[in-house]
Amino acid sequence: MLSCVLNAKRSRSGRIANHYFLDPFGCAKNQVDAESMMAALNEAGWQTSECAEADYIIINSCAFIESAKRESINAVLNYHRQYPYKKIVLAGCLAQRYKHELEKILPEATILFGTGNPEQIVTALGAGAPSHIDKGNRPLLSSLGSAYVKITEGCNNHCSFCAIPLIRGKLCSRPIDDIVSECQTLLERGIYELCLVGQDTASFGMDRGKQELPILLEKIATLPHKFWLRLLYLHPDHIPDSLFLYYREEPRFLPYFDIPLQHASGTMLDSMNRHGTSTSYIQLIEKIRTQVPNAVIRSTFLVGFPGETERDFRTLLRFQKTVSLDWLGCFCYSREEGTPAYCLSHHVPKQLALKRKQMLEEKQVAITVSHLDQLIGTTVAVLIEREIDKGIYIGRTYGQAPEVDGFTIVHSIVPLACGSVSHGIVQSREKYNLHVYSNGGK
Repeated sequence: MLSCVLNAKRSRSGRIANHYFLDPFGCAKNQVDAESMMAALNEAGWQTSECAEADYIIINSCAFIESAKRESINAVLNYHRQYPYKKIVLAGCLAQRYKHELEKILPEATILFGTGNPEQIVTALGAGAPSHIDKGNRPLLSSLGSAYVKITEGCNNHCSFCAIPLIRGKLCSRPIDDIVSECQTLLERGIYELCLVGQDTASFGMDRGKQELPILLEKIATLPHKFWLRLLYLHPDHIPDSLFLYYREEPRFLPYFDIPLQHASGTMLDSMNRHGTSTSYIQLIEKIRTQVPNAVIRSTFLVGFPGETERDFRTLLRFQKTVSLDWLGCFCYSREEGTPAYCLSHHVPKQLALKRKQMLEEKQVAITVSHLDQLIGTTVAVLIEREIDKGIYIGRTYGQAPEVDGFTIVHSIVPLACGSVSHGIVQSREKYNLHVYSNGGK
């Protein structure tokens, strides 16, 4: 009914509404959903535009933690304040999780559109039924030369603090052939870096009764192109030993491991419904470094979880020093309704949680820069993303994932093509960023 009414309306200029502006929030997985929405709308004849010219402003929201919810809601309010006559679509996780509540308290959002099928945005906006979308040919919001490929939806881990199963549902793995086909198309478009993402990529295929990540990697390895493959968000409890074989034998697979460990205290891990231990996590990291030369490891720690004592936190600090991770993100616990942890008592004061987060981050600075300093004088490959001045480019090495791990500043006397890989010698470090002098080689 709503879509029929909207389809009958026209913009203030008198033409049928067919211009949109999309503002993506949240994680890389959310970004893929935003790109799929754009592909569906473009296929239906709609066009992207700036806010001032758009008939619809689409906010693809995040609802993982409280601050992300506020950011998405504030975006709706700010766009409505700036463009009161435009239609605002609140899409994504926030709309999925709180649709009924938002219908009552957020009239500024004309349409609420969840996460089930991004291509259905066409129907929600009254543009008819969606056509088949070739995921490999969708518009890309990532940096030049790189693309995210979502291999799973949802999650079966049920960590007690996490709302993802409430929003995205149970684990659902894509067909292997569909993923390989998407990768093939992206590479044919000139994409160099493929970043495989999911809530837990290590669990790929387990909803079909078998751990299929090694099978997927084996299929991708048959593609004849030059490329980088980056695997993100590996749950530490599900990483198969056979995974390391592919990293030793296939140079196109980047030895970069994003493993969200969350904590090291046994009490905290049990309360979070995590099944690993400090000992098992140390053994896992040692195994990776032994079996995969030049491995780079990133993780996340969660502090301020209900019941976290000073002893628990000191255990985490000792663990941080022992494992000496290359990169680390720290987050404070966010109490999310509907999660098992919501009803826990013994809450950690917010200021204490922030203090612990700051302490971890400060200690990580010395660890990270010590790893980066070891690269000075070595030759590295850099994916060139953009030119910022004549002969000066911004890019990333294999040890720098998009948006989270710093970047590499490349100085070159010969022009470099954005989206390509160039080699050069690391001359210096500037905090988390490297300075490389390129010889232009590939």
